[in-house]
Amino acid sequence: MVSSILVTGGAGFIGSALVRYLINSTDLTVVNVDKLTYAGNLESLASVASSDRYHFEQVDICDSKALDRVFERYQPGAVMHLAAESHVDRSIDGPAEFIQTNILGTYTLLESARCYWMSLDDSARQRFRVLHVSTDEVFGDLGEGDQRFSESTPYAPSSPYSASKASSDHLVRAWYRTYGLPVVVTNCSNNYGPYQFPEKLIPLMILNALEEKPLPVYGEGQQIRDWLYVEDHARALLEVLRHGELGETYAVGGHNEWRNLEVVKEVCRLLDELHPRRGGQGYDQLITYVKDRPGHDMRYAIDASYIESALGWRPQESFSSGLRKTIEWYLSNPEWCQHIFEGSYQRQRLGTGQAALKEGES
Repeated sequence: MVSSILVTGGAGFIGSALVRYLINSTDLTVVNVDKLTYAGNLESLASVASSDRYHFEQVDICDSKALDRVFERYQPGAVMHLAAESHVDRSIDGPAEFIQTNILGTYTLLESARCYWMSLDDSARQRFRVLHVSTDEVFGDLGEGDQRFSESTPYAPSSPYSASKASSDHLVRAWYRTYGLPVVVTNCSNNYGPYQFPEKLIPLMILNALEEKPLPVYGEGQQIRDWLYVEDHARALLEVLRHGELGETYAVGGHNEWRNLEVVKEVCRLLDELHPRRGGQGYDQLITYVKDRPGHDMRYAIDASYIESALGWRPQESFSSGLRKTIEWYLSNPEWCQHIFEGSYQRQRLGTGQAALKEGES
């Protein structure tokens, strides 16, 4: 059993949830490697930052020398690779960053991990694992009557984001087949929960509603997504790392298919209950419809029966219970949200990150 894990992208939404889970629920040491782009927020890790089992290194996964130093310094027993550019709209406007981070960054990480793995003694080499965390968007989209995505679904990415993630998945599997690097892969459905950056659908709707701003819905809002509470996802990732079969893929879903318009209306309904508008109007009066984005996939849905049968993982949260927890968190943490809007989280993170990098190179 490994005692330390290197997590890439640990200051992002899913990454920070994973880091908090690992520190709070296990005795593992966690090394968080994050470049700290706009979506990386060290304030999301404030509750665990003082733990003597938590270490942060501000490193770009495209920087092979910096990665090699991290491996050498911390000697991790496993890698959980979450670092990625992940917003579809941004990938349409500027795909270059997605190619750089998701493809070249994954290649660089794989090579650093492979060189480190080969340097280990036989016992440590047998225990070492690389978990690559991907998305269901690599499978393209489904019709309403189509079977859900599974581990055997052919790849058919639609956006620069999903194409770059598909490419990274193929690299990971090639490093397993060609070099024997011990890897496992997960493909997850849409995540939601506390600490999610406000560009994503659910936090955008919550925060716009609280500010009495329009709630923009693409097209007619009929796109269907399978929603997975982020803490359920974190539990799944640790299960796969610990007990997954090498070279295997595990599809992780929440059993929660909702149309986008239904999601927005459910957010409005819960806000009406938890934080009523002044004047008594419902938040659904703020819903507006905007032009659909290019290549917008209509339906994602995951068949998670394999991970359930093989590893015994199941989501603990329904969409209703998870969404309520999410809204309650945003209502209780206005400072975190305000720092996002002000940009002050970026000033804070750069200072902290630079200090951590210098410490890591000492």
